[in-house]
Amino acid sequence: MKFMKLGSRPDTFFANESIRSISSEVSTDIKIQVQDRLYHLHKFPLLSKCGLLQTLCSKDSPHPPTTIYLSDIPGGADAFELCAKFCYSITITVSPLNFVPLRCAAEYLLMTNAVDRGNLAGKLESFFKSCILQRWKDTLLTLQSTRQFPPLCEDLKITSRCIDALAANVLSHPSKQWWIKDLAELSIDHYWRIMLAVKSAGVVSSKIVGEAIKVYASRWLPNMGDSLHEANLKHQLLLEKIVILLPIEEGSVSCSFLLKLLKAANILNASSTSKLDLARRAGVQLEEANVNDLLIASFTDGDEILYDVDVVITIVEEFMLQGRSPPTSPLRKKTSGGERRRSRSAENVDFEGQENGRRSSSASHSSMLRVAKLIDLYLLEIARNEKLPVEKVIALAKAVPDFARMDHDNLYRIIDTYLKAHPQLEKKERKKLCKIIDCKKLSMEACVHAAQNEMLPLRVVVQVLFFEQARAAMAGGHVTELPSNIKALLTKAAGFNEKGVTMNCTSGLEANDSEWSSAAGPKCQMTKVATLKMKLEEDDNDMELEQVMVRDGLMRSTSSRFRALCPIPSRPKRILSKIWTLNRSVSERL
Repeated sequence: MKFMKLGSRPDTFFANESIRSISSEVSTDIKIQVQDRLYHLHKFPLLSKCGLLQTLCSKDSPHPPTTIYLSDIPGGADAFELCAKFCYSITITVSPLNFVPLRCAAEYLLMTNAVDRGNLAGKLESFFKSCILQRWKDTLLTLQSTRQFPPLCEDLKITSRCIDALAANVLSHPSKQWWIKDLAELSIDHYWRIMLAVKSAGVVSSKIVGEAIKVYASRWLPNMGDSLHEANLKHQLLLEKIVILLPIEEGSVSCSFLLKLLKAANILNASSTSKLDLARRAGVQLEEANVNDLLIASFTDGDEILYDVDVVITIVEEFMLQGRSPPTSPLRKKTSGGERRRSRSAENVDFEGQENGRRSSSASHSSMLRVAKLIDLYLLEIARNEKLPVEKVIALAKAVPDFARMDHDNLYRIIDTYLKAHPQLEKKERKKLCKIIDCKKLSMEACVHAAQNEMLPLRVVVQVLFFEQARAAMAGGHVTELPSNIKALLTKAAGFNEKGVTMNCTSGLEANDSEWSSAAGPKCQMTKVATLKMKLEEDDNDMELEQVMVRDGLMRSTSSRFRALCPIPSRPKRILSKIWTLNRSVSERL
């Protein structure tokens, strides 16, 4: 740390209770009150260097004051005493620790070169330019001191010159990160101005800038896991400025950090603009996130945390927008006979472009798969929340495109978990929730569980059983006809003919040649399967279906509706065989 000594005389100031004076053979002739100190001093040395005291003690004044009050002098009594000692040529030491209050006090007292050559203000300016601004640590200390007197330091350009000097030092070593922790100790106003200067220069990489902002946020933002009594307006404004400082380049900060800022933004009630900006930035990098990152609390209701599902939907939608890519195999224009044949190098460029497109598309698809799994795990985590509306579960599940889910087992687990946590959910809402799954995409294990799940709507279970039977039959080349009672109900609701849903894939079934695959042998008529599925989804008369099944012995009662229908075989057999067997036994008894 650099310092400067001014004056050569020894210190002869002394204190007598609250009075400060100087040892001298000459009697004092001026009294100056500064805060709780009363100074008994001499006019001549003071007025020769202090323009303000000259004005206050002017002979032109009709009533010269017996005591001068300097209650608003910057730096208070300590700064005034240093200025007074300078007037008496008593040795004083100037350093970055006391430069700012002393410089402001000298300006307040008008101790300029216009009043006396070689005055205090001029000497301090020389020290500031030649020493303080040339050293990193000294400049930091001085800049931090300017917070005591912001307006005056701005007027004297102390703040701006410190900021410019620090920014220039950062830009002189753009590839290094030595400055990050030092700048993290600054107030947000000073930090903001330095980082704007650094970013606008375009020399420091966005990753280094992002790391600096992350360190700063960790230093000043309260821990969002603690109680909220620490959060206040100051933190809210701090967060909003940090968001604006974030580099626009993708990957400059991690998705986890962005989501932490978003959590803080929710708790601190930051502006909607800041929240939306963070959500969009996080959406671009969503595949990097984990479930804990997405657990963004909206507010706390007692001991229970309510999660902000809406912002997660916004994040997912932004990711899906980023995932759109141009066609990977553009059609080449046909060359006519008169056109010149392109060179081999041009064709190679086209080939490489297509290959890059395919790799990009593949990467985009793999990202979609990862995000789909992430969202399903997130839904599974929050589904236990008793106050989570079913509409939000449905909306978030549908925000992920169908092709991104290889199977719907996770969606089924989400539904099962949600229904267990919300046993009072109305039947209509249960049906809406169950529409997010595609029964054809359920594994054998999920089908077995669903068939015995008494919380699911009955029609969903029949749908699960039907598609599992269809899948098993397709593997064996034959599907047994549906029971007459279920087929009659479906025929009534859907307008099927008497053979309606029979899927006998043998050569005796009349079908167009286009409905069969010559490579794989006979296949089922999938249009009928799709139509049946649609009717199963659209028909809301579960009571009629249940009554038919109870009447015909397929189930005994609502409370144990699947004890007769199941057990479901643990091995992948035809899952509807139990229904068929029961149906035949009932027909034989009749």
